[in-house]
Amino acid sequence: MKVHFFATLRPMAGGKTVDFGLPEGTTIRSLVEAIVTRFPPMRQELLDADGNLYLHVHVFVNGRDTHFLPLGMDTALSLSDVLNVFPAVGGGAW
Repeated sequence: MKVHFFATLRPMAGGKTVDFGLPEGTTIRSLVEAIVTRFPPMRQELLDADGNLYLHVHVFVNGRDTHFLPLGMDTALSLSDVLNVFPAVGGGAW
């Protein structure tokens, strides 16, 4: 299962795309846990103290934000799914 990382997450992952080799049916929650296990500095960027994905972090599955999927983080993935992980994007002055 390949995951594409963007912005500040890319250097932490050591590149744009990382193959996690997880089986069909892995949930998004399990994938995120695999990400932070493999790349420990990402834990503080992706997850709050309770282990939930920050609202300002976006994991897209085939272009759909997991925050809006019916099963959210418990959505099962297929091997052909395209996953993109974006950290918070923003900043600047008003």
